[in-house]
Amino acid sequence: DRVLIRIKDLTVEKADEVIWVRGRIHTSRAKGKQCFLVLRQQQFNIQALVAVGQHASKQMVKFVANINKESIVDVEGVVRKAHQKIGGCTQQDVELHVQRIYVISLAEPRLPLQLDDAVRPEVEGEEDGRATVNQDTRLDNRVIDLRTSTSQAVFCLQSGICQLFRETLIHKGFVEIQTPKIISAASEGGANVFTVSYFKNSAYLAQSPQLYKQMCICADFEKVFCVGPVFRAEDSNTHRHLTEFVGLDIEMAFNYHYHEVVDEIADTLVQIFKGLQERFQIEIQTVNKQFPCEPFKFLEPTLRLEYREAVAMLREAGVEMGDEEDLSTPNEKLLGRLVKEKYDTDFYILDKYPLAVRPFYTMPDPLNPKYSNSYDMFMRGEEILSGAQRIHDPQLLTERAQHHGIDLEKIKAYIDSFRFGAPPHAGGGIGLERVTMLYLGLHNVRQTSMFPRDPKRLTP
Repeated sequence: DRVLIRIKDLTVEKADEVIWVRGRIHTSRAKGKQCFLVLRQQQFNIQALVAVGQHASKQMVKFVANINKESIVDVEGVVRKAHQKIGGCTQQDVELHVQRIYVISLAEPRLPLQLDDAVRPEVEGEEDGRATVNQDTRLDNRVIDLRTSTSQAVFCLQSGICQLFRETLIHKGFVEIQTPKIISAASEGGANVFTVSYFKNSAYLAQSPQLYKQMCICADFEKVFCVGPVFRAEDSNTHRHLTEFVGLDIEMAFNYHYHEVVDEIADTLVQIFKGLQERFQIEIQTVNKQFPCEPFKFLEPTLRLEYREAVAMLREAGVEMGDEEDLSTPNEKLLGRLVKEKYDTDFYILDKYPLAVRPFYTMPDPLNPKYSNSYDMFMRGEEILSGAQRIHDPQLLTERAQHHGIDLEKIKAYIDSFRFGAPPHAGGGIGLERVTMLYLGLHNVRQTSMFPRDPKRLTP
């Protein structure tokens, strides 16, 4: 008949109650006839005391002191108000006086990494000579690393991004769809795809759900979104590229101008940022303890710059680049700093990209054929969304595909879906891991991918 209480709910209101709690032994320290424990659940922990007396013998104290760290235990005890704040614990006003303890799952005595080392800011470790844990060690032992308070906070917040994404779009009248991840032709028309054996033929892992989102718009769904894996066979070993990531994708028909869609996507992201501020302050502060960062800033309405304006800002800062040249990663970051200095925002839209640097299905700008009705969105100077108005006229789409040298037979089903009446529409794809990384000011997308996949990592 035991009812297990959550550690985060153990507050002064529970003082003098006898409760049961399940947790991991984070640390233990024997001192004479006493043993101090720190019990942990996710990012919450509490100090527990086992002392020789009515409920504990010397043998029990010795037994508890020798339970391996990271073992799971059930504890019965009395919640006591602490005489002074307990540093190093989330529950600082109370402690647990243990009466009984049961080992539910015993951890091995040697851990591949110490959790205290894994949450230590790197600067602190360098200053006092204490150990920090490098990225490969973390990822090789991901199950242990995910137990740290920082990792728990990161992925709770990431879950919140997905929840807010769905909440916001459903409130706006969007329908969630699921699209195939095994496809017959490269969805972006390029070579960076994973080929898989498909019975007697070959197939590909989808680089994007975009073609299917568009088909749903042609089928009169009007507003759709999906959340699912996206695969990119790019040999990019950078801080922000993965070969598999989670895509938050949006597609929408519009009435008069593609900016209707741009505004809807931007507002969706703003609602996510607001929701994170309101609901996830504990998680943000937990991450900031290990990775200090300035709070994320954004404007309402969102700042929108045209590509030509961005090029002018970069040239003014000493960058040499052509009008129709794509932004390099260093120039993206520089532009982000320039925008922050001038407009005091970490989030902005870059509109009207040169047509030459966008995919074949991008609608040309009707007023200037060198540019296009396409846009990217940026957080802290890094791209998190790429989108555009799509060509919905099959003849123009065919011409653009031929211009890009794409085999028309391979995209026949895609082009044919526009032959029976297709509304003007636009959309975009957001990388979930990048949004999490940049919102929290982290430095590597592998910190925000639970089990990352890149050109050099396929396990765990």
